[in-house]
Amino acid sequence: MSGTGAGTESEDSAYDVAVIGYGPTGVTAANLLGAMGLRVVVLERDAEIFTRARAISTDEEVVRIWQRIGLAERLKQDMLTERPVDFVDARGRTFINAHPTSRGHGHPPQMFIYQPALEQVLRDGVDRYPNVDILLRHECLSLRQDADGVELTVVGTADDSVRRLRASYVIAADGGSSLTRAQLNIGYEGRTYEDRWVVIDTKMLKPWPDHDKLRFHCDPARPAVDCPTPLGHHRYEFPLLPGDDEEHLVTEDAVYRLISRYGIGRDSIKVLRATVYSHHVRFASRFRVGRVFLAGDAAHAMPPWIGQGMAAGVRDVANLCWKLESVLRGELPESVLDSYETERKPHVREVTKRAVLVGRVITERRRPVARVRDTALRALDRIPGFSDWMQDSNWIPVAHYAAGLQARPRTKATGHQIPQPWVTGPDGERVRLDDALGGRWLLLHRGLPTAQPAWERLGVESLAVLPAGSRPAEGTVVDSDGVLLPWLTERGAATVALRPDAYVYAAASTGAQLPPPPAGFAPVPRPATTTAQ
Repeated sequence: MSGTGAGTESEDSAYDVAVIGYGPTGVTAANLLGAMGLRVVVLERDAEIFTRARAISTDEEVVRIWQRIGLAERLKQDMLTERPVDFVDARGRTFINAHPTSRGHGHPPQMFIYQPALEQVLRDGVDRYPNVDILLRHECLSLRQDADGVELTVVGTADDSVRRLRASYVIAADGGSSLTRAQLNIGYEGRTYEDRWVVIDTKMLKPWPDHDKLRFHCDPARPAVDCPTPLGHHRYEFPLLPGDDEEHLVTEDAVYRLISRYGIGRDSIKVLRATVYSHHVRFASRFRVGRVFLAGDAAHAMPPWIGQGMAAGVRDVANLCWKLESVLRGELPESVLDSYETERKPHVREVTKRAVLVGRVITERRRPVARVRDTALRALDRIPGFSDWMQDSNWIPVAHYAAGLQARPRTKATGHQIPQPWVTGPDGERVRLDDALGGRWLLLHRGLPTAQPAWERLGVESLAVLPAGSRPAEGTVVDSDGVLLPWLTERGAATVALRPDAYVYAAASTGAQLPPPPAGFAPVPRPATTTAQ
């Protein structure tokens, strides 16, 4: 779609979903919705991908989401995986060493990324879908909702053209300074930290010892983040101290002086850019107003200490997009869209609390407190089992839903996402579980199925999970890694009803009946989606 000329106005046909913003959150939404066969328009005010690498890491659950759109393996080619995390004191001595362990999502537990390259792969992925229109250098000036949809007034910033678009729903992923959020008069509550930080992105000219290890320098004189990023890049972050000149601190000489304190000279790196920013902790008072939904930084902002800002936005749209599709196809009533905020907001708050806590450990400026911290944590690190506990905690709270779109009564499995091991299908091929599930409502049985008439008469299919060593037949998969069956057994679940995002809607013990499907549930056939890796 192209502009219509300076100062002119046109009206285009309606879309199922309009996505405002084309950063990681928006481009993930465009891929998910495009794969679902929905008609989508994306509005982005900038002409090019933002060149500064803001996010520097992601995790296995987020890559599992990108697996749904067939891009996980390509994205992982540009990531650094299995890197340790060191917390070091003012003298460079480690007091916490962590090696994140997998939670069973089928991908490495932590990966470092170079965001511009990641976004390019995701944008290339959208090009697969002729049902997705991308309008770069276009900005949404206003929204008007009615009973049937949303009218968007859009300006083309290249030629001042104005057009009106209609969409059934809108996902606003337009960042922390979201114009959409402001138009809807949604509060953005929280705080901005007093300390500002200089962020330095560099190109690595030659390696140095431990260049591929993430270090948090917990020096009360000036804390720092020293982080590897892939494709030959490296990231440093330092706080501004009282008396620092912000403009001077981003000059090349000042940047090299900051980095030289860790033994890195001009011959090892080339400074690509340095900028100053503030840390925020903020939450939109609402994630939904009628047919408009906030996602990513438009809905919440958190400090960077556990690398979950971008990840939270990707989780948002993964939760929202399949629900929008279900409503648009008449499979579920519109009321299920309220479960988006109900499910996502508590997890984002919990992740933010964890990020704040880790940030306090890193940035403690009181020297006596820092000495106690270093001594206590170093002693704990020597206690058998403490190190394992640190790895298993993996810094990030497990995403599970205590409320939202799930059956009552709750069980130990309800509201949790099932793990994703490799399974063997009837054709003898090993695939990741989600590729066998197919992004649909499904009954998963531990061993021989128990008939579930309330679900089966609606056409919900079943899949039986057999133990390793079994011969797979039609309608079964073999738990080749021995992960899925123990998970179900531990939670007392012989049968689970899975949502399209692989979260457990309902569970039942051996021989028991599942709770009924959601009210108004009427499954419809799905178009083929792109899931091949």
